Amino acid sequence: MKLHQYQFSISTNGRDTYPLTNNIERMITKSGIKTGLCHVFIHHTSASLIITENADLDVRRDLETIFSRLAPDGDADYLHTLEGVDDMSAHIRSVLTQTELTLPISRYHSGLGAWQGIFLWEHRTGHFQRQITVTLTGEE
Repeated sequence: MKLHQYQFSISTNGRDTYPLTNNIERMITKSGIKTGLCHVFIHHTSASLIITENADLDVRRDLETIFSRLAPDGDADYLHTLEGVDDMSAHIRSVLTQTELTLPISRYHSGLGAWQGIFLWEHRTGHFQRQITVTLTGEE
């Protein structure tokens, strides 16, 4: 059984989705693991990880449209307001999505479907350095 762990950071430039699939695929290939699991974790409470459509950007735009309705910036009912109008809405969005993902490793690659991609979803409007840990376990 092999175990590898990688950490990397990604710079975000406002509320958007940032592709991670290629980075993670490279880590899986580098690890030499043929069959196993890939766990991805983001170390933040105002950004999340998603697996979604990777071909049509409109899917991710539509997700943002819906989440802006579910967790609007600056809602008058929010108590947590010290870090800006986008902070509490970002925490809500993060709770409604995921801060970790687990995917299969098959034949030295992720087991993602043809139209799936892994994305960091930044929920804040400013610039941030987001830290991600990828843990790979499996057999050669």
